[in-house]
Amino acid sequence: MKLSFLLSIAYLLLSHTVLQAQKKNESYQLHISRATSPVHIDGEIDEPAWQAAEVATDFWMVLPMDTSRAKVRTDVRMTYDDHHVYLSAVCYHGDVPGPYMVESLRRDWAFVKNDNFIFFMDTFDDQTNGFTFGTNAAGAQWDGLLYEGGKANLSWDNKWTSVVRNHPDRYVIELAIPSKRFATKKESPAGVSTSVARI
Repeated sequence: MKLSFLLSIAYLLLSHTVLQAQKKNESYQLHISRATSPVHIDGEIDEPAWQAAEVATDFWMVLPMDTSRAKVRTDVRMTYDDHHVYLSAVCYHGDVPGPYMVESLRRDWAFVKNDNFIFFMDTFDDQTNGFTFGTNAAGAQWDGLLYEGGKANLSWDNKWTSVVRNHPDRYVIELAIPSKRFATKKESPAGVSTSVARI
């Protein structure tokens, strides 16, 4: 069974749309399959499930303008099992000079003041409400409820797992979000829209 998710990036843009709806950037698709092996959240993406997962890369910038490719490479993979939705991201530093900043280790840090990766879920497929999860490059978590098409209520804190492992040329993020943490308007998670952002 494969899941189709909508990916669009706040900083790095990638979008996918359920075939029945006509939405912007529907040609960008990431097909997400059931995990072929257990996924261990350890900041290493060496499990067979990650090796078998389709990779989203070659993203577009949205800010300050949406007319060029992202300046740094980010590889995103997703998979799922009966209990979790998993996401991994390899965030390369590329030729962009540092320093790479992490302002805070507190939960729900300031979005634009950290090198970070955030995952948005539009589980109602209404482009209005949903959930958000992410980490900064030091591993501090960020989560909230999405409303009014782009605002996040960060007072919503939930239990989920993430690990960040830093390397000289990149950092690697792994997330495991219990599927019972978010509601959908459908029994099947197929067609749930998602977005990812790297700042």
